[in-house]
Amino acid sequence: MFRWLGKNISTFLLAFVLATGVWIAAVNASNPDVEQDYPAPIPLEVVGQDTALVITNNYTKQITLNLRAPQSIWTQLTANDESIHAILDLSGLKPGEYSLTPQIQVGIQPTRIISFTPPSIEIKLEELVTQNFPINLSLDLETSIGYQAGSERLNVNEMQISGPKSLVGRVDKVQASFTKSDIREDINESLSIAALDAEGKVVRGIDLSFETVDLFIPISQEGGYRDMAVKVVVEGQVANLHRLTNITVFPLVVTVYSADTQLVNSLSGILETEALNIDGISEDVSARLKLNLPENVSLVGDQSVLVKVSVEAILSSLTISEKALEIINLDPALVAELSSLTVDVIISGPLPALDALSTDDLRVILDVEGLDIGVHQLVPIVEILDEDIQVETILPESIEITLSTAPLATPTASP
Repeated sequence: MFRWLGKNISTFLLAFVLATGVWIAAVNASNPDVEQDYPAPIPLEVVGQDTALVITNNYTKQITLNLRAPQSIWTQLTANDESIHAILDLSGLKPGEYSLTPQIQVGIQPTRIISFTPPSIEIKLEELVTQNFPINLSLDLETSIGYQAGSERLNVNEMQISGPKSLVGRVDKVQASFTKSDIREDINESLSIAALDAEGKVVRGIDLSFETVDLFIPISQEGGYRDMAVKVVVEGQVANLHRLTNITVFPLVVTVYSADTQLVNSLSGILETEALNIDGISEDVSARLKLNLPENVSLVGDQSVLVKVSVEAILSSLTISEKALEIINLDPALVAELSSLTVDVIISGPLPALDALSTDDLRVILDVEGLDIGVHQLVPIVEILDEDIQVETILPESIEITLSTAPLATPTASP
């Protein structure tokens, strides 16, 4: 038996190799290996970074892969987004610049990594530092005459910034700015904060402990000065069929002064203008008026105010009954028959314009240009000479017009 096996062992081995080859060929035929790019880029995961360090350069955050795997494995790889990971390990690294090779981990096997792009990642690590800065307040204020500003106050006077050592080292000051003129009331503002370098440019890429600061500045009126409201005095009535719509004054409030502080404080708070005569006006008017000042009281600034008076005509409506229709652009070979020869027109507008309107100033037209024989519905067109008058309604709103062939004229025999 052993002798027989010894003589035929080579034959058995050959048969086994051939059978294995046939099996492998059969498997590859049904599940062939495929080499191709993974259809989506793989996010780069950074691990092991020292919390006292920060990455300061822009680097590629995605990896593209070329893999070789059986077709069935490819189906699993593309169906599961978590099957492949690209890891950049920063464990043990100190501040400096590095060229690191990503670690590719494939969770479904058998899979062979053919290549990946980029093959290395450039990283720059810097020390993360924190520093406190006083808040520098830059103010450009101008109070109105007779007012003064008190001491400014911030809700916080110091802030903390953090970031890469190279960027924090560029910061020269932390500043909040505010500009305003013609100030009469207390200032309560929320101001943006910026970290500036020695040239006054904003340093970016750092974190501020807060982005805004609250500013308060008290504003008070000096002794002898007082703000007073302006009241416009008018005389007369506007023109007939018109109405007064508005009276405006600029400025609304003026500042007065007197060396007698008690006198200023005893005033009623209202100053009247000299009288403006509006008798018979039918349009807007404007004028500069002086103010009636008490004795020993003077006006600060402009010695007059600008007054504007707005006037408009009273609006109304009017019905014009049985206004005859006019047909235009009728083909001479046709005749027209109307369902109604007249319409009622309701118009609206200023009363003076309606009173002056003549029936000849209004036409109601039916335009039959291009129409053929048959029955048509047309909307009348109203023409009015006065543009201030508007058409509100036409009754009826539509006119039926029948177009037919004009009868032939019968010749008249001469004697």
